[in-house]
Amino acid sequence: MRDEISPQHPALAGHFPGNPIVPGVVILRRVCRAVTQAHGGAVTAVPVVKFYAPLRPEEPFDIGLERARENSVNFRVVRGDTLIAAGTVHVSTASA
Repeated sequence: MRDEISPQHPALAGHFPGNPIVPGVVILRRVCRAVTQAHGGAVTAVPVVKFYAPLRPEEPFDIGLERARENSVNFRVVRGDTLIAAGTVHVSTASA
């Protein structure tokens, strides 16, 4: 799923002036939305996440998802060949 964050996103106001970087929580929100769209149910926890590189506003990125178990999905956020973030989210069993 391809996405990008608008430079007008409210979370960017102080993160960081003159050198904006998309906060990790904004990236995770997009991941959760992608998981819900792809697998249904709701994200109930984010037990594992690691951020590898910064993401700037208007940089297109892709979210890759892979079902790990009945109640968990592994994700990768990439910009081209650069890994931005990766981890696992738990989803409600209604999504199985």
